[in-house]
Amino acid sequence: MTYFVYILKCSDSTLYTGIATDITRRLNEHNNSDKGAKYTKNRRPVKLVYSESQPDRSSASKREYFIKKLSREKKLQLINQSILQ
Repeated sequence: MTYFVYILKCSDSTLYTGIATDITRRLNEHNNSDKGAKYTKNRRPVKLVYSESQPDRSSASKREYFIKKLSREKKLQLINQSILQ
């Protein structure tokens, strides 16, 4: 099963990183349901600004951890690089 690592931009311009198997469903949960992360509930609406696929949950979790450790500036560079490609 393919997993996706994604970054959301919240309404207060903060960034949230997560993983999911279905990004569309997960984005809907973040914006419209109680299944979204506690962090994003008070920062709606959120917008998907970055995603990448990973072959399995383990790879996705490792990549998510790596991205979460990046500075905001480095996350923005990652987002901007993906837009240019």
